[in-house]
Amino acid sequence: MPKFVYIAVDTEGSVVNGSMEQVSRSSVISSLTRQNMRPISVKEDKKRKISFNLDQILGKRRVKSDELVIFTRQLSTMISAGVPLLRALSALSGHVQDSPALKSILTNIISDIEGGSPLGDALQKHPDTFSDVYVNMVRAGEAAGILDDILKRLAYQQEKNMTMRKKIRSAMTYPSVLIVITILAFFGLMIFVIPRIGGILEDIGGPDTTLPGITLFMLAISNFTISYWYLVFIALGAGGYFGRKYIKTTNGKEQFHSLLLKIPSVKVIVQKVAVARFTRTFSALVGAGVNVLEALDVTSRAVGNAIYEKALKEAAEEIKNGKTLSNAISQSDLFPPIVSQMLLVGEETGKTDVVLVKVADFYEEEVDVAIEGLSSIIEPAMIVVMGAVVGLIAASVMVPIAGLAQNIQ
Repeated sequence: MPKFVYIAVDTEGSVVNGSMEQVSRSSVISSLTRQNMRPISVKEDKKRKISFNLDQILGKRRVKSDELVIFTRQLSTMISAGVPLLRALSALSGHVQDSPALKSILTNIISDIEGGSPLGDALQKHPDTFSDVYVNMVRAGEAAGILDDILKRLAYQQEKNMTMRKKIRSAMTYPSVLIVITILAFFGLMIFVIPRIGGILEDIGGPDTTLPGITLFMLAISNFTISYWYLVFIALGAGGYFGRKYIKTTNGKEQFHSLLLKIPSVKVIVQKVAVARFTRTFSALVGAGVNVLEALDVTSRAVGNAIYEKALKEAAEEIKNGKTLSNAISQSDLFPPIVSQMLLVGEETGKTDVVLVKVADFYEEEVDVAIEGLSSIIEPAMIVVMGAVVGLIAASVMVPIAGLAQNIQ
């Protein structure tokens, strides 16, 4: 019978750590409930075997998105149950054995809080794990005394963002595989097939045979690939490496994101993703009590697009000059009219956060539809590209063969 370790809160609000043997996880939860305890975390206690963790060997210490979501939800549940913050963090720290990175971060956070730092300041020291949005919402929650509610919002927002990223990544998997197959097939044909066909054509037509331009072009590419294959791979690797580094610079990021907004099918997805992130993040910050200017500053960095970031910072400047956010947003072509209209409704009713959540839900659904539409376009487009490559190679072979056949007749 498997053994489970658990964290629970009893009727007096004390944290209880323990273990028990049960048939399943649900049996453990039922048993704890019968004992008037509220389960916070229940995990199977698997005996650790000697293994090699690649991340540890390479020195990587990064917390996964799903681990952060679970931690946030568990901390929210414990705080809402009346558990003191330090006790809740200590209990969770002792229960994250599967994530050494998160355990180390929690240890540092606990040490900072014991030294008198607020939770928000302690989280800010780990920017790779806790984003600006996360830190600012926690600070707002501490100031307003609603930290448990803020953590629930954060967990929900992270789940939404994680779901969106997974959908985009999943949609791009098939086209990426097709691109890799096309590149490998091209190099395979250039290295192994075209040279042999060139030799056969010379044997049939003789050394004085004049081959068509398309065949000479393919043979030239083949000879270059065979003779300087290492230069080809070095050029591809260097191009990819320096391209990624340039995109990470301010100018490179703006140019790349501007290019994405000029490609018709891609523009739709980029716009909808950016609007969904803006509305959900901004609504969460405003709902947590963060002032509009600070919320815009944080949201601009969290939206994930340099062009939208610039537009939101310009909107913040307009607000400083006395304009409303809805008015400032309406002047930008980047935001659909519905966003400024809904913002205006929220400003008039005092429920901006509630209204923008509905806008975020709408655009997240639109992202799903747009991704499916893009996938349906990319797949046949990649097939056409593969067909064109094969057709070009076939033409370089068939044209000289047809010419030689006419000379023989």
